[in-house]
Amino acid sequence: MNEMTAAQLEEKMNAGETLHIVDVRELDEVANGMVPGAINIPLSEFADRYTELEKEKEYILICAAGGRSAKAQMFLEAQGYHCINMVDGMNGWTGELK
Repeated sequence: MNEMTAAQLEEKMNAGETLHIVDVRELDEVANGMVPGAINIPLSEFADRYTELEKEKEYILICAAGGRSAKAQMFLEAQGYHCINMVDGMNGWTGELK
């Protein structure tokens, strides 16, 4: 299982890397802010919406503390996707919010 921290994600963003970020928190949670550039697919909708993602891309998955994004990661990897779990979630994020 591939993992990274919020600080590592922020480093990649500051370096200008092209990243594909999926926030799996629910709508009421993302209303308080998301990592810039992230899209929201709530975990409760994931089984119905994961095909919106492209198998050729690698996705960084985010939730509040890393648990739900780990579940999304296991699900996506079983479908043949490549992804990384941000293990400390938004609790570890100190960067800008959108």
